[in-house]
Amino acid sequence: MVRKKPISRYAWAATALLALACLALPGIAAAKQQRPPHPIYWGAQIGRQFTGVQAPWDMSALSEFESTVGKSASLVAFYSPFADCNRVPCEFFGFPGVPMENIRRHGAIPFFSWSSSAATKDEVRQPAFSLSRVLDGTYDSFIKGFAENAREWGHPFFLRFNWEMNGFWFPWGAGVNGNKKGESVSAWRHVHDIFTAVGANNATWVWCPNIALAKRLQNLRQFYPGNRYVDWTCLDGFNWGRTANSPGWLSFNRIFRSTYKRVLKIAPTKPLVIGETASEERGGSKAHWIRNALHAIPAKYRKVRALVWFDEKKQGRHWPVGSSKSAQAAFNKAISRPLFMPGFYSGQPPGKIFPPSWAPPPAEAIPSARQAASALAEAAE
Repeated sequence: MVRKKPISRYAWAATALLALACLALPGIAAAKQQRPPHPIYWGAQIGRQFTGVQAPWDMSALSEFESTVGKSASLVAFYSPFADCNRVPCEFFGFPGVPMENIRRHGAIPFFSWSSSAATKDEVRQPAFSLSRVLDGTYDSFIKGFAENAREWGHPFFLRFNWEMNGFWFPWGAGVNGNKKGESVSAWRHVHDIFTAVGANNATWVWCPNIALAKRLQNLRQFYPGNRYVDWTCLDGFNWGRTANSPGWLSFNRIFRSTYKRVLKIAPTKPLVIGETASEERGGSKAHWIRNALHAIPAKYRKVRALVWFDEKKQGRHWPVGSSKSAQAAFNKAISRPLFMPGFYSGQPPGKIFPPSWAPPPAEAIPSARQAASALAEAAE
């Protein structure tokens, strides 16, 4: 595939502003008096289908994804548990400074999902990683070191901690692994307080429940840590299509609308990110689903200011946008709209991450490879 020559950040901004101005033309505005859409960060959690290794551990996987889509991403999502317990003793994962820096130097913002769990055979029953063990201080030293290294790296990143806590499929979930009512909020605040105490204020905290279609899911409000402890809200939701144990083919609105309204009642002032979404191929037109979703988000979900597509082949599902030519074409066309911001965020200012604006962010001199390596080595000491 022939790569498109990247457009300059200022030329892009001029193009975006011109497109926005066109929306305000009298003949168009008179039709419905709709407000113009907000700009939105966008990106993906990219699987092994491109290079055999997930991004950002292999940044060429991100480059392949962007080349296929025809646009650079402003978010790159990845995840890590506290530890790998497939070996004895467990090996704890430190702050992923190298992947974070690779994402930043690429022009995107890291969207990092971190869980108080272990990589092990049993994905739910992990007594050593129950929420009570987080609360009793068992992992305080590890969390403190992780937060200190995040502070030393210094650049802004999204931190989606213990996501989908209202579900029953993760060891930090409600009513599983010995977890008791109220411990989700207490554990969140405990970890957040450690970050605050060491000055790791470059973490933007993302509270991310799962959409509540299943009756077995818990009430959301009981899991909300409070406005002081949350910077962005979030929702995860998928169209599972006509596959095993699926509610059937569902539109984006059917999946998200009711839970979105509930989150807005809980935290009406917070911006929201779609933390994971994708559609199956089986059961309907995935291309139509994508067109509908990427049109509905800016038009009907105005608190949504960031979007992450789950571009992984997982659980035998066809989640990647490249699962068919029609789905790929639909995604490429929809994401090409100027409101989906490209990756020019290497110069993101320090502190919390705010929703994007139409103006390009300030430029920042990116350090040389030697300077970056030196800074990362210092942070790891």
